[in-house]
Parts: sequence; structure tokens; C-alpha cells
Amino acid sequence: MENLDLVAALSRWIHFMAGVMWVGLLYYFNFVQVVALKNASADGTAAGISKHVAPRALLFFRWSAVVTWLAGAALLGPLFVDAFLLRNGMGPMGIGAWLGTIMLVNVWVLIWPNQKKVLGMTPASEAEKNRARRSAFLASRTNVMLSIPMLFFMAAGWSHRALFGL
Repeated sequence: MENLDLVAALSRWIHFMAGVMWVGLLYYFNFVQVVALKNASADGTAAGISKHVAPRALLFFRWSAVVTWLAGAALLGPLFVDAFLLRNGMGPMGIGAWLGTIMLVNVWVLIWPNQKKVLGMTPASEAEKNRARRSAFLASRTNVMLSIPMLFFMAAGWSHRALFGL
């Protein structure tokens, strides 16, 4: 196996594994934790989730986003610019890459800074926490919606490349 083949194989595997973690945690937050925290807040047991589970899950969430993006960029290699410019047969792959990039930015610019306020890692008043909670929630829900076409276009892009030998 040539070195380039090995790099591509490792990049694909890392991209796949980190992506599973990232999207899995995204779905966990949106479909499990949001409802669980609401119920736990009602009966006074939310501290365990917000103190022990959420910070650790957010750690893996944000870094798996970075690893997924970097491994995807490595996997694109010399086709990176073509993918992001949606040219030379890289349109479907590029759309997936753009959606993943938007999701990555949402994680680091909107979700994480706001979650730090919500979890008390950054000082914030109750009004600031409520605004942060809403902003993080909306950014996270946006990422759920973007994840569906992102996964479709990235999978379609690779099958398209294999089909046409690109």
C-alpha cells in the first residue's frame, strides 16, 4: 500500500469515527438531554446532568467536530478547493463539506460559548443564561437539520466519485 493510500484510508476511518461521535452527540443533546434536563429541573435532579454529564459530553462534542472536519479536509486532499468551490464534479461532496463547516462554526461560535454560560463555567446573570440557553438550543437544532442533508450529500459525493472514477 502506498503512503497516499494509507493516509486516505486513515483519514476516511478517522473522519467516519469522529463524525459518528459528533453527530451521535448532537442527536443525544437534541433528542435525549434537552427533555431529560427539563424533567430533571422540574423535580430538582438536574444538577447531576448539568454538572457531570453535559460538560464531558460537550468536550467530546466540540473536539469530535474539529477532528471530523480536519479528517474530511485531509480526505479531500488536492480536491479540497474544488469541493468548496463546488466545481469539477465535486458539487455533492462540496455541499456536504459546506454544511459540515457551518455546523462546526455553530459548535464553536454559538453552542459552546453559550453552554459555558448555561453550565456556570462563565459568569452570567439569569437573564444572560436564559438568552444563552435559547441561542445554544437554536444553533443545536439548526445543526440537527443541517446534519441530514450533510450526511446525504457527503455519502452521495463519495458514491458519485467511485462511480465515475474521480
